[in-house]
Amino acid sequence: MKSNSLLPRTALGLAVVCLLLVVSAVAPALYGQTGADSPPDPAAAPAGSPVRLSEPVVDEGRIPMKNLLQVLRDGGPLMIPIGICSVLLLVFVFERAISLRRGRVIPRPFVKRFLQQLRDGQLGPESALELCDTNPSPVAGVFAAAIRKWGRPAVEVEQAIIDAGERVTNELRKYLRVINGISSISPLLGLLGTVFGMIQTFNTIAVGDAMGRPEMLAGGIGQALLTTAGGLCVAIPALIAYLYFVGRVDRLIMDIDGLGQQIVDVIAADGQLLRGHETERTAGEKKSRRAA
Repeated sequence: MKSNSLLPRTALGLAVVCLLLVVSAVAPALYGQTGADSPPDPAAAPAGSPVRLSEPVVDEGRIPMKNLLQVLRDGGPLMIPIGICSVLLLVFVFERAISLRRGRVIPRPFVKRFLQQLRDGQLGPESALELCDTNPSPVAGVFAAAIRKWGRPAVEVEQAIIDAGERVTNELRKYLRVINGISSISPLLGLLGTVFGMIQTFNTIAVGDAMGRPEMLAGGIGQALLTTAGGLCVAIPALIAYLYFVGRVDRLIMDIDGLGQQIVDVIAADGQLLRGHETERTAGEKKSRRAA
């Protein structure tokens, strides 16, 4: 249980590190200036030479681009909650990716050894339950619920597995609603930013003489487009992650259900009685062969 509580902290730490790397990459572009772009120092010029004012060098072959911080600033205040949604998405995707590993949910060495010992009769109810309690995996919890119904009819054992499986399903689907909520909220935030940008544009037209002057309308229209793009850039990966994790949980639950059915065949009273009849029949056939 302690390792499970550390997973969200680990994912949060990874997300913070990624965010710091992005900020450190774009901050020099925003606040720093290269030596080639800085104006010449008049004091460094020779005494007899005239001082020339620096002229901006325009490279006609390149399109001017903005860095991430400039885009966030031009997108308006609604880019802040969209950015928060992106950080939360990164945190919970990391957490679910770690928690839903197959080796953690259904550890193959434990399952193989446990089922083999049950079939061979090496485990009793107490020893099997103790073995399940020492393993922190979700499949061990389902096995433990079945072991507590040892010797009962198959219907009772299956019902215990179903009840434990529902609890495991809720545990595996934890935080998936958050990812789904981010995929739904982010486009709405982008749409709200689009509305605000268009309101700003029409206010500019109403207050000033902006008709025929596109430079006065560019700010509001740019804000509208940036917020829409930002919301979609967060929502699309969130929806993809949600669908992927839901499918992964469904596959894991189906595998756990199949393993639980094998437990039912071994420990249920019906299965034990059937195996007893088969053993007696096999022993009778061997005796008849020896007599012949």
